[in-house]
Amino acid sequence: MISTLHYSVNAATDDGVYSAGAYGSVGLEAAESDSMIAYDNVTEAQAISWAQAAIGGADKVSEIHAALDAQLTEKRTPTTGTGLPWSA
Repeated sequence: MISTLHYSVNAATDDGVYSAGAYGSVGLEAAESDSMIAYDNVTEAQAISWAQAAIGGADKVSEIHAALDAQLTEKRTPTTGTGLPWSA
């Protein structure tokens, strides 16, 4: 039985210059014995569905995507910086 899934979500700007990512692990609740799927028959789509449900469903998935979009925006147009602006 699969008890833990590790996931990663990656985003990039259209030009590929900037990228951002998120990753994590989620525990899965034990499945009923009559609904178990043989390990070799688990598909990527099923694993993604299980991971999304375990992290909180569509709302949480949307939050992750929004956070990655915000990271990309910050990389494209930074609101903070270091160093001396006149020596760039």
